[in-house]
Amino acid sequence: MTGKSGKTREGRAHGTGGTDGTGTGTGTGTGYDVVVVGGGAAGLSAALVLGRARLRTLVVDAGEPRNAPSSHMQGYLSRDGMSPAAFLAAGREEIAGYGVELLTGRVTDVSRNGAVTGTGTGNAGFAVLLDDGRAVRARRLIVATGLKDELPAVPGVAERFGRDVLHCPFCHGWEVRDQPFGVLASSAMSVHQALMVSRWSKDVTFFLHTVAEEELSDQDLRRLAAAGVGVVPGEVAELVVEDDRLTGVRLTDGSVHARSVLYVGPRPVPRTGLLERLGAELSETPFGAYPVVEPTGLTSVPGVWAAGNAVGFAEQVVHAASGGYRAAAAIVGDLLMADLDAVVAA
Repeated sequence: MTGKSGKTREGRAHGTGGTDGTGTGTGTGTGYDVVVVGGGAAGLSAALVLGRARLRTLVVDAGEPRNAPSSHMQGYLSRDGMSPAAFLAAGREEIAGYGVELLTGRVTDVSRNGAVTGTGTGNAGFAVLLDDGRAVRARRLIVATGLKDELPAVPGVAERFGRDVLHCPFCHGWEVRDQPFGVLASSAMSVHQALMVSRWSKDVTFFLHTVAEEELSDQDLRRLAAAGVGVVPGEVAELVVEDDRLTGVRLTDGSVHARSVLYVGPRPVPRTGLLERLGAELSETPFGAYPVVEPTGLTSVPGVWAAGNAVGFAEQVVHAASGGYRAAAAIVGDLLMADLDAVVAA
């Protein structure tokens, strides 16, 4: 993710080339075969594959994982219940064992630095500017910058997020099963969330908040009734918290509805700034604009891949790790063929 400053290096670099990482020793700035922007599940998974393939790789990470507010992550086979921090620490240790460099910092800009070609040209492909003013060069890029969740501006929501204010029942539904749920509407699409969470509790109240009841379709209302979900009109004023626990939802009319868990629908804000600077094609969705990618994560910009929440709102940790793996494997083959073609053409 492209966040905070305060740089540290971990691990060591390896490679078969000169100081620019291309085998030529030409050009300015340190060079790498691949720079991975973002060190979450997608970025670390990609880096692991790249390191094992003996490619000189740099991961630039800001330490802002999307799931940082959660104390545990669920649904990842063999890692169910593991804390996000422990998961990332294990990943960093693994990539360091293969010589991958990890830099804590932010990528502030990227630009094309000539054609994306093989090692015989001495051309690194991309210039990557870091927030400490240094520039490095890369033959290929993986953008795994994720997204930011913008929470509803209701007092108490941000403070409780990841604890008893949640957004994904697949992530946390089991842990709060059978408790009194509330669902805070942000649009008529929130009906889907209210229906989904009824799988984990039969005591669900749907707070319309700023959504007018007329915005719900007849089918919405029938489904909510069939699921046993109560519908409460009126704007939510704040959450009621006692002894560091959510106990209720207070409306602007002063009424309080006892609830132990509140589901909300954050507005996802994709971190696509670097991709936009490179001219990547984006596609508008109800959850933001994301890069158009091929199955391996290749964007419309030659030499640039994307993975994780950088390509979609619904990517869970396990999906992000898989996407990073696919992107890295594609890059290994892409660089090999580019190098062989350069030898043939020489």
